[in-house]
Amino acid sequence: MDLTMNSDSQKQKTAIIVAPNGARKSYDDHPALPITNQEIIADVITCRDAGAAMVHLHARNKEGQHSLDIDDNIALYQSLKEQVGDSIIIQLTTEAVGIYQPEQQMALIKETQPEAASFALSELIPNEQSLDRATEFFHWVAEKKIIAQYILYSYSDLQRYFSLLQQGILPANKHHILLVLGRYSKQQISTPHDLAPFLQPQLLESNNRWAVCAFGQHEHRCLTAAMLMGGDIRVGFENNHLNRHGSIAKNNAAQVSELITTAKQLNIDIADARSFRKSLTD
Repeated sequence: MDLTMNSDSQKQKTAIIVAPNGARKSYDDHPALPITNQEIIADVITCRDAGAAMVHLHARNKEGQHSLDIDDNIALYQSLKEQVGDSIIIQLTTEAVGIYQPEQQMALIKETQPEAASFALSELIPNEQSLDRATEFFHWVAEKKIIAQYILYSYSDLQRYFSLLQQGILPANKHHILLVLGRYSKQQISTPHDLAPFLQPQLLESNNRWAVCAFGQHEHRCLTAAMLMGGDIRVGFENNHLNRHGSIAKNNAAQVSELITTAKQLNIDIADARSFRKSLTD
């Protein structure tokens, strides 16, 4: 069996998403971690040129801290868009980091209306009382044709996602799924085995594309496993600073380039922004 084939036996190009900085990290974690808008924009361009189709964008405030402030995000988003145009999909994060509430997370997307946005369902729909508000918001996202990515951290999250979809709380339009490996593992070290619980028929037979991100020194192995199973992949310093040999990576673009090399060795085609966008919106 050719594991590079998806469920309908048609070869699907794998999209590489890059997460350059995340919410919590600083220059102390890696000197090439982009913090300022200028650094982030330069980093995104080098990652695009290396082969990334989408960027998972975290804005920082003047103190270098994670920010869902509307002005901070609009400034970064518009400046990056001016530089890259449609050559890479720009996805804004709504990550709460224990600071922001769902109302603030939703307000960010309503004000900025980016091409794409990521949503941790455990944050945006924390309980039954939030269902009505979430239903209205996610259907608004679909109406505005914003590419939604739902972030899932566990098998129970995956089950809940399908339940929310079946209930109509999440709209049935095309969207993306991100499976986070190792979030609850000891020291947040992921292994390819962490992918197994997610590989349910509902996921593999779904019309929606899915991707994997992973923590720690086995990131490259985890992402390779995801590519072989027909998934997209997210790489970058948000989750890991080590290359496939266990050494400190030079920068985010080097991490993207390593995956491009592995994909070529495995005869896996890589999607560019245009083809990835088309698959998420048509």
